[in-house]
Amino acid sequence: MFFVDTLTFEGLGNRSYLSGGARAAVVVDPPRDIDQLIAAATKRGVRIVYVAETHVHNDYVTGGLELARITGAVYLVPSAAHVSFARTPVADGDTLEVDEGLVLRAIATPGHTPHHTSYVLEEDGRGVAAFTGGSLLIGTVGRPDLVEPRLTEQLARAQHASAHRLADELDDTVPVLPTHGFGSFCSSSQAQGDATTIGKERRANDALILDVDTFVARTLASLEEVPAYYTHMGPINAAGPAPVDLTPPAPADAGQIAERLAAGEWVVDLRNRVAFAEGHVAGTFNFEGDGKLATYLAWLIPWGKPVTLLAETAAQIADAQRELTRVGIDRPAASATGGPASWLREGERAASFPRATFADLAEARRCGAGALVLDVRRDSERAAGHITGSVHIPVHELRLRTDEIPDGTVWVHCAGGMRAAIAASLLDAAGRQVVAVDDGLDAAGYAGLPLTTPRA
Repeated sequence: MFFVDTLTFEGLGNRSYLSGGARAAVVVDPPRDIDQLIAAATKRGVRIVYVAETHVHNDYVTGGLELARITGAVYLVPSAAHVSFARTPVADGDTLEVDEGLVLRAIATPGHTPHHTSYVLEEDGRGVAAFTGGSLLIGTVGRPDLVEPRLTEQLARAQHASAHRLADELDDTVPVLPTHGFGSFCSSSQAQGDATTIGKERRANDALILDVDTFVARTLASLEEVPAYYTHMGPINAAGPAPVDLTPPAPADAGQIAERLAAGEWVVDLRNRVAFAEGHVAGTFNFEGDGKLATYLAWLIPWGKPVTLLAETAAQIADAQRELTRVGIDRPAASATGGPASWLREGERAASFPRATFADLAEARRCGAGALVLDVRRDSERAAGHITGSVHIPVHELRLRTDEIPDGTVWVHCAGGMRAAIAASLLDAAGRQVVAVDDGLDAAGYAGLPLTTPRA
C-alpha cells in the first residue's frame, strides 16, 4: 500500500509531500527547513530515496539540494531547468521505482515555468496520486508570468495544454496534489477548497472547461501583483541554496535595539496587532507572527536589510526565524523577547496609536472630523468596491509612497485588519498620526459609509 503525507505551510500558501511504500519514499517540492520531512520519514519508518522538484521555484527557497545531500537521495530536477549544481535530470516519460510496485512517472507540464514537470505515483501500473506543483491547482492553475513577461501568453497557452494532458492521461479518481494554490501568490487566481481530484477539476477548472483563447484571456486578466522578493527566489534556487542555520539569533538589549533603529535597520515586532497598537518601541514595524509574516515582510523590506525580531517568547522568535528562511531571510541580526518595558531604554516611553472600527470611522465623519481614509488592499480588491473618497496605496507600495498621503490623521484599512496594522506601523514610524481600522470591510456599508462599486 502507498501513502501520501502532506506538509502544509500556511504562511506561504504551499504544500510539500512525502509519499511512498513500506520501505522507501519520495519527497516532492521540499521546503527550506527540511528537518520536519526527515522527522516525517522517520515516523513512517521509510528511507527517502528520491527528492523531486516540479520546477525551479519563484516563491520560496527549496531545501531539496540539502535534503538529498543529507539523506543520500537522488535529486530529481527537470532536465530543461538551468541550475548550477549536480542533479539527476528528469525528462517527460521517465520512470523511477520508489518501492516495490510503486513507480514515479514524470509528465512534462510546461506553463508555470517552461520546464515544469509533474509526477504521477503509480501503484502496479495504475496512477494513484498526481503531484502537480504549479501546473493543475485546485480550481485554477499556477500563474504563467513569473519567468519572463514576453513568455507570459505563451506559457498561459501551455498551462491549458498541460492541464488537458493530465486530465486525458489520468483517471477521474486520481487525487491532484499541487504545491501552490492555498493562498500562494503563485496561483493565477485564488482557489476554493482543500482537496481535489482529476474528475473534480474536469468539471470545475477553467483550464479544462474553457477554450484556450478564452482561458488565456481570463488568466492574463486575473493576474495579481508579484511579491518583490520573488525576484530573488529563482536565482537562489538555481544556484543551489545553502543549508539553513536555525540556531537562536544574538540577543539585543534596549540600547542595541535603539542603535539598530538609528542605523536604519528594520526592527520587527511580531506581537499581535492589538498589543502593538497599545504600546511599542517607536520606529518598529508590526508584522504579526501568526499572519502572513514571510510573504509581507519579504515583500516590503529592502532586500538584504538587517532585521531584528521582537516577540513575547523565544518560541515565537524561532517560529518566525524558520518561516523567514523559506524566503531567503536566513539570519536575523538579533532578537529580543518580553515586551516594550524591556525593549525601551530608561526614560523612554512606549509609542502607541488607536484602533477603530468602520462604525467609529463613520461617526468621526458625521462629527465633521474630515477623516482621511487610506485603503491598502491590492488593486483587484479595490476594483471590486471601495469607500468613496478614500486614498488607495497597496501596502506593498506604501513604504515608497508615503509622501502621496495628504496631511492629517490617517485612518488606514484593508479587508480584515492584518495589512492595515502593517501599514499603520509604517506610517507611525514615519511620524504620521494614524488610526488602524481593525474590522472586516463588510462592516463599512453597514456603518453607513458611502461605497463606490463597479457598474453592473
